[in-house]
Amino acid sequence: MDVETALRTRRSIRQFLPDPIPEATVRELLDAARWAPSGGNLQPWRVIVLTGAPRAAVSELAQRVLWSDPRGEPTPYPVYPPELWEPYRSRRYVLGEALYAVLGIPREDRGARLAQFGRNYDFFGAPVALFPILDERMGHGQWGHLGMFLQSLALAATARGLGTCMQEAWGVLRPSLGRHLGLAEHEVVTCGVALGRPDPLAPVNELRSTRVPVDEFATFRGFDDPPRGA
Repeated sequence: MDVETALRTRRSIRQFLPDPIPEATVRELLDAARWAPSGGNLQPWRVIVLTGAPRAAVSELAQRVLWSDPRGEPTPYPVYPPELWEPYRSRRYVLGEALYAVLGIPREDRGARLAQFGRNYDFFGAPVALFPILDERMGHGQWGHLGMFLQSLALAATARGLGTCMQEAWGVLRPSLGRHLGLAEHEVVTCGVALGRPDPLAPVNELRSTRVPVDEFATFRGFDDPPRGA
């Protein structure tokens, strides 16, 4: 599979098969993703990979914490800015409505919507969970570098017939996760990543979010200028 095909076919998987993923396969994915660019070649990421009992333990941790307070724990790194503005607010809304429509969950069924959101904390059934870690003393540039690493990981998985889901929902459990995973003083969990084989029969995996056309986000300058010296 070429890179462009992987880019166009990758999607967030929200229903996985329980088939185990060998450690060797995960190592291959990380070995490919480590070639992602990073400013100054800092390679600021660290990754904790869980399966089996350790994976189940973090899901149980999430249940305990969220049972006490469904809002989770305070974090200095919110997923979205407060009072999200247009056009970003509408893009998020449209995706959410499309997701619940595919699942057949009506707007008024708040319980079912919350239950579906709660599946984040079981990694949508994926057998492997990854937690990318950053030193919180790093700057915004290094968060961007991690994003390039995660995109590389997702594309490598897609090329091998595997699926991923980047799960920012885990951000509301950063303090508890940090203690549970034994992170160093300045380390922070950035998100969760579910990894496994997509369930080909799950309608939710057919959901494909839209993208705005190039001319809506890109400005081109100088291309119509005559060549210098002409």
